[in-house]
Amino acid sequence: MKSDKIQEVENTEVVTIRKVLYSGNVLVTGGRDGEAKSNDGRLDIELTPPGSKGNGTNPEQLLAAGWSACFIGAMHLSASNIGISLPSNLSVHTVIDLATNDDGFFLQAHLQVNLPDMILSEAKEVVEIAHQTCPYSKATRGNINVKIEIMI
Repeated sequence: MKSDKIQEVENTEVVTIRKVLYSGNVLVTGGRDGEAKSNDGRLDIELTPPGSKGNGTNPEQLLAAGWSACFIGAMHLSASNIGISLPSNLSVHTVIDLATNDDGFFLQAHLQVNLPDMILSEAKEVVEIAHQTCPYSKATRGNINVKIEIMI
């Protein structure tokens, strides 16, 4: 199998990486009507287009799941660093919209952060810090519309 590497327009790093902690390694075949399999076998799913009757999931649902999980991790880290306790029943409900305009297709996100029985000022502080540190938030910052709503 022949391999050619495509260089980015600018040959500079966006950020300097000191250490790679983990690499997700997934092969997708067939696009939105295909399948996704990780190299370790933990992920093996059918893909179907959004709104179709198939049994699979789609990239928007996968992004929503990943971002929610990562955001919860970032909230735990931020709360720990500032000495705030989080409720055990916290959750993040993320909606990823596949949208369009005259320039083509786009994504937008709405994260509903549920922190039951927290003091609003503490909940806001934790969420603001988490949004600055979550890798998914960093990756999308300035690229897509993101709305974050806090529910207490």
